[in-house]
Amino acid sequence: MRFRQVHLDFHTSECLEGIGSKFSKEQFQRALKIGHVDSITVFSKCHHGWAYHPSEANEMHPGLDFDLLGAEIEAAHEIGVKTPVYLSAGLDEKTARRHPEWLIRNPDESLAWTPDFTRPGYHRLCFRTPYLDYLLDQIAEVCENYDADGIFLDIVAVIPCYCQTCVRAMRERGWDPYNPENAYRFAVETYLNYAKRVRETVDRYRPGLPVFQNAGHLEIGNRDFAHVDTHLELESLPTGGWGYDHFPLSAAYARTLGMEYLGMTGKFHRSWGEFGGFKHPNALRYETALSLANGAKCSIGDQMHPLGFMEEATYKLIGAAYAEVEAKEPWCDHVEAVTDVAVLAQEAVFHHMHPSECPPGRNSWKGSTGASRILLEGKYLFDVVDTEEDFNKYKVLIMTDDSLVDDMLAEKLRAFVQNGGKILASGKSALDANGRGFVVDLGAEYMGETEFVPSYLRPKFEMNGLWNAAYAIYEPSCEIRATGEVIGYRENPYFARTVEHFSSHAQTPNDISNVYPAITIGRDGAYISYNIFTEYAKMGSLIARETVTHVLDLLLGEDKTLTTNLPAQGVVTLMRQEKEHRYVNHLLYAAPVKRGERTEIIEDLIPIYHTEISLKLYAKPKRVYLAPQMQDIDFDYDDGVLTYTVDRFECHQMVVIDY
Repeated sequence: MRFRQVHLDFHTSECLEGIGSKFSKEQFQRALKIGHVDSITVFSKCHHGWAYHPSEANEMHPGLDFDLLGAEIEAAHEIGVKTPVYLSAGLDEKTARRHPEWLIRNPDESLAWTPDFTRPGYHRLCFRTPYLDYLLDQIAEVCENYDADGIFLDIVAVIPCYCQTCVRAMRERGWDPYNPENAYRFAVETYLNYAKRVRETVDRYRPGLPVFQNAGHLEIGNRDFAHVDTHLELESLPTGGWGYDHFPLSAAYARTLGMEYLGMTGKFHRSWGEFGGFKHPNALRYETALSLANGAKCSIGDQMHPLGFMEEATYKLIGAAYAEVEAKEPWCDHVEAVTDVAVLAQEAVFHHMHPSECPPGRNSWKGSTGASRILLEGKYLFDVVDTEEDFNKYKVLIMTDDSLVDDMLAEKLRAFVQNGGKILASGKSALDANGRGFVVDLGAEYMGETEFVPSYLRPKFEMNGLWNAAYAIYEPSCEIRATGEVIGYRENPYFARTVEHFSSHAQTPNDISNVYPAITIGRDGAYISYNIFTEYAKMGSLIARETVTHVLDLLLGEDKTLTTNLPAQGVVTLMRQEKEHRYVNHLLYAAPVKRGERTEIIEDLIPIYHTEISLKLYAKPKRVYLAPQMQDIDFDYDDGVLTYTVDRFECHQMVVIDY
């Protein structure tokens, strides 16, 4: 995979004329050179359903009179730029209007994506209908006629469908199609069959050609969905609704799958399809650096004007980031993350415990999001894992808030702690499938849920920036009986707040005589009785973060690989390039600020001074230097601990440790 990619959206309606009329090979190439681009995804077919080349399998856009796809491929290849080819798979508005019987239906017969045809928008097609053969013919045509460097298929996912084709097929099996479990199982089968036939079609003409299926979200815990791809493209536009902490979480899981992956952001101020939207160059500098720091290559989304010219202002913007990426590539290829901690994703546990149930949306997994934020801010080296992962690679496994376990997973957890690992669980996590008791010794016996929400947490340990007090926690807690060491207590309010029974503005104060254990330490790890990770995801309360980091430090003890004084908003990772016999320590810092109603942006990049790093390494370093500057820095190495200081950096700095 290349490091500096552009995803060149090109969704053009039949209402537009002169498609590609201002395309120029020279101008196209000039823009790519300005942008330091080495791979660009170009379009065979868009969401509107039109082809951008002569086609027997489809219809060329009525406003286009030449082979635009072929011209783009020729122009890019002439200057050494690769060209994966895009086809919209799940959306094809031309076909949707001609064949409404091929559309995905909701249980109430409404349509997926746009609910009906009375408003502008696209409509999603079902891969159980003859549409699949129509799409496969289009893919085959591209593979046979064009020198594509890959196939990118968009808008694909497991979606329960209630079109008459799906309903009839389920009934023929004796399934009730309106049973959600049946509909989801059938949707999984539909998707995997679609992906299999795509792979067979591509291999018939171009064996082994890279294929990526874009679902917009990488499901954690269902590896079958990931492994239909040859690589992963993690769509994560921070200003488009994803936020700046989405990509690190996605990458932390992707890197455990043994696949190449890239981070896909956009040049837009907001999101896809925003003509005239530009983010600050510093934002793209940071976003691409964040990809590199997490072991990913880079992709930046753009959308070409319908007339076919490249907006050179866009490629000056992209070039500001990609010039830096180009200089950093030697230290970012073929890397492996060094990690201490694993977050067992709630989504993964859901898939394990409920394999036939349709999962809720990505915004449902607040505990995993909160854990990721705490670990990023606390400067812990971590992965996000599913239930298939080898837990023994990690020192501590975090289970967040509501992760019940069956017998199989319980045995895996017991084997992990017997091998020396520790578990940090919260809420109802690490309970057996019936929710009756913990499957490992966390110093607590489960008694049930508390009736008071909110309640108050009073830690019995020192915290950074906080003092001994009772802190309000707005998420539910569990009742426990302590069987191990207690290092924090829950204080209930005097009474639950009701119309007849309330005190003060927001919640009833804490009853200091009504005290119960809330944080315990046992043989196999630690337990926090609150949904503490969801609390942090929703509220961002300092007490939640400081509680988790204190407990985590207790569990890690002397085995913590990295410590630093980098501020909370900073990001730190440690990668290993085994063949080069070196580690690469990534340091990043940017502070997103809110602009407008819902948009966080990065504009100013503040220099960071005197960043101290301590690394526990068993290989004695030969040299420590800044890259790509190639500037040596002083270091100390004593009893397996390497220490050094980065005097100043802005946005992103790599520290390379040769051993």
